Amino acid sequence: MNTEAIRVEGARKRYGDKDALDGLDLTVGRGTVHGLLGPNGAGKTTTVRILATLLRHDEGLVRVAGHDVRTGAREVRRRIGLLGQHAALDEELGGRQNLEMFGRLHHLGARRAGTRADELLERFGLADTGRKPVRQYSGGMRRRLDLAASLITDPEVLFLDEPTTGLDPRGRAEVWESVRSLVGGGTTVLLTTQYLEEADRLADRISVVDRGRVVADGTADELKARVGADRIDVVVRDAHRLDEAAGLLPAARAEVTVDTDRRLLSAPVADRMESLAGTVRALGAAGIEAEDIALRRPTLDEVFLRLTDREAKEAAA
Repeated sequence: MNTEAIRVEGARKRYGDKDALDGLDLTVGRGTVHGLLGPNGAGKTTTVRILATLLRHDEGLVRVAGHDVRTGAREVRRRIGLLGQHAALDEELGGRQNLEMFGRLHHLGARRAGTRADELLERFGLADTGRKPVRQYSGGMRRRLDLAASLITDPEVLFLDEPTTGLDPRGRAEVWESVRSLVGGGTTVLLTTQYLEEADRLADRISVVDRGRVVADGTADELKARVGADRIDVVVRDAHRLDEAAGLLPAARAEVTVDTDRRLLSAPVADRMESLAGTVRALGAAGIEAEDIALRRPTLDEVFLRLTDREAKEAAA
C-alpha cells in the first residue's frame, strides 16, 4: 500500500518573470498532519491550488491520493476537500441547510445529503445549532461549519489554507480539536498557517517554504535542533548592565542576543543545569540582579526567522 498521500517533485509555476514555485519538492504521509510554513509570497497558496487542481503547474510531478493532478484531475477532486482562507457559507441559511446544499452540489442526493449533514453537525458539536442562521454563529462555530462542509464527501486528503486566521484563542482551539479528530479517523491534512504555535501543536512534520522552494523539512523537534541547542534567557533588572551581564553568559559573546527594551539576554547552552547554575553564580558574584532566569527549547518562530532570513541573505548575495 502506498504510504504517500502527496508527492511533489520539482514543481515549477511562473507568472511572467516571477517564479511562484521554483523546483518545489514535498512528500506527505497518509493519515498525518503536514504543516506548510513560509512568509507571505513564499508559494504556499500556489502549492495548495495546484494540489487541489485549481491551478496548473508548468513543470514537475504532482500526485495526490495516488493520481496525477494533470492526467487524473477528476479522480483527485473526488478524493480531496479544501478549506480556504475565507468561509464559503450562506449567512442567511442555517448550518444544516448549508451542509445539505453542499451535499446536493456534490450530487449526493437529497436523502444522503441530509444524513451526511446530520452526521457532520454531530461530529463537530453543532447539532444544537443546526437550524440557527449562520450569521448568528461565533467565529469558531463558523469555521467548524466550514470545515464540516469541506468534509461532505469524506475526502482522503484535506487542504487547510490558514484555517484559523482571524479567530480568537477559543475559536482556534475549537478548530484544532476538530483537525485532530479528523486525523484520528485516517484523513490526511496539509495545513498552511501563519501561526507557528499552530504548526507546533498540530503537525506531525513541517516543511518550510521560501521563494518557491522547500528550504527545510522535518518534525518540529528536528527543525528546532537545526537552530541550535537549548537556550538560557536572563532578564536583567538594570538595563545599564546588559552588556556586562552578556559577557557572563556561558556562550561566545557573538552568540548572545540582546533585547534592550525587554532587558532580555538569550544564549545557546550545551549543558542545561550546569549552565543555569554557572550563570546564577556569575551574576551573583558580579552583583547583577536578575528578575528572571529560565532554560527553554528553541521555538518554531526562531526556526522560521533563521531559515527564511538565511534564504533572503543568500538571494541578496
